[in-house]
Amino acid sequence: MKYTFTKNCIRIFICLFSFLLFISCSAQTNLNPNKSSIIDTTEFLNSAHHWYDIKDTDKIIEPLENQKKYSANEFEKIADNILLYQRNNGGWPKNYDMQAILTPAQEIAIVKSKNVFNTCFDNSATFSHLNYLAKTFSLSKKEKYKIAFIEGIKFILSAQYKNGGWPQFYPDTSGYRKHITFNDGAMIGVMKLLQRIVNKESDFNIIDSELYDKMVDSYEQGIECILNTQIKESDSLLVWCQQHDHITFKPESARTYELASICNGESAEIVDFLMSLQNPNKEIITSINSAVKWFETSKISDIRVETITAPHAEYQYRNSDFDKIVVKDQNAKPIWARYYSLETHIPIFCNRDGKIVYSLADVERERRIGYAWYVYDPQIVLDEYPKWLKKINEK
Repeated sequence: MKYTFTKNCIRIFICLFSFLLFISCSAQTNLNPNKSSIIDTTEFLNSAHHWYDIKDTDKIIEPLENQKKYSANEFEKIADNILLYQRNNGGWPKNYDMQAILTPAQEIAIVKSKNVFNTCFDNSATFSHLNYLAKTFSLSKKEKYKIAFIEGIKFILSAQYKNGGWPQFYPDTSGYRKHITFNDGAMIGVMKLLQRIVNKESDFNIIDSELYDKMVDSYEQGIECILNTQIKESDSLLVWCQQHDHITFKPESARTYELASICNGESAEIVDFLMSLQNPNKEIITSINSAVKWFETSKISDIRVETITAPHAEYQYRNSDFDKIVVKDQNAKPIWARYYSLETHIPIFCNRDGKIVYSLADVERERRIGYAWYVYDPQIVLDEYPKWLKKINEK
């Protein structure tokens, strides 16, 4: 009986110890989110793609053949990469992979470039880094991430034009870099970041009241700029160009194949942002309604773009074993050309020589495969529009 009693006591002790150990581990997991937390890195994909896949002589460092990467849950190491790439003016350059495990030589080269101010908003640069830093600080509470975030916010404020727009690059505003840029989500990416700060979302409520007031002003000026750049034809509003003159707001060209035109891909993102605004005024509502009307009238039916295999070819910026063609398909979902002529409203395409052509087949293969000449983005707006309209009408 004594043996049985002792054995039962041991069993009870083991069960109690296991239970307490489980409680302790659970508490530590809750107190230390680093063990299981993951911060979304999809905003870095475009720049990472350009680092690995696009030939560019402007890169400070080149990727290794088998460059190792941090996993998504190693968010502090990724954030430390972001701090490493941050320039001394508070902004970031484009086209690097924030998840890359850098070699000592690569790190040294990046540190030496701290005063190279090729900082920008192109390919999600700067605003994507700030989104990540805010979330990292929220999880880690390490002050270095907050300090870098605030410096980045100050960079955004310094880069903004008095009319509310942002250039593609800052401080280098040479050539088309000075234009108010919607291409590749530049200005709208900045505006979405400001929206999170202004709305005091939990991860972004980390600045003092003085800086917050400046962010509110910046955000409101940005909305005003978006409305002022919407293309107007006679008494009708259409949508937007990829980039607009920073003084006159008129549509402008950028690279030789990026013509001043009516641009559906970028415009869809703009309208989606405008529909996210709480209590929109009459001007914003008119802007959205006008853009939706354009999307409806400009959509194309019965075609789709198909990727096919093709002979291997090597170009200045990329190599390729595929091609793209337009095929007829009565079951195809609606599609939009990326560019429409400002004068005729018909789809236009372009080669690197700047000459307009009127079909994808007439674009040289290097540009045909290297650019999104057709888009589906406006359909997202058209799908959301009835819900938005109902919400507006209920107010």
